[in-house]
Amino acid sequence: MKIHSLLHCSLITEDLTRARAFYEGILGLTPSPRRPAMNFDGVWYELGAQQIHLLCLPNPDRDVVRPRHGGRDRHVAMGVSSIDELAMKLEAAGIPFTRSQSGRAALFSRDPDNNALEFIEATD
Repeated sequence: MKIHSLLHCSLITEDLTRARAFYEGILGLTPSPRRPAMNFDGVWYELGAQQIHLLCLPNPDRDVVRPRHGGRDRHVAMGVSSIDELAMKLEAAGIPFTRSQSGRAALFSRDPDNNALEFIEATD
């Protein structure tokens, strides 16, 4: 047996409308029609062969203090075509972010539910 790929990550949101405004309005993702009916609300986004699943459920970590820099927290990393363009969108929306401390073309931000996200400039 060999694990050969990562298929999706799931992130909890308590306010799906607010989360969708971030993922769709700020990040430009499109909901996937492949999400089956479930006993809780949510949305899936396809990023190449992988997906992000937003689960609209009570947040078990609501009162946990997260590190300021998302690179020191559990996080999901995504490739983007332009870090500078993303930074401008986040700034315009008043969404805080930090640049990678390694000097790479990457930044860290959080979604409205405090999930840490890393964005790495990649050509593919």
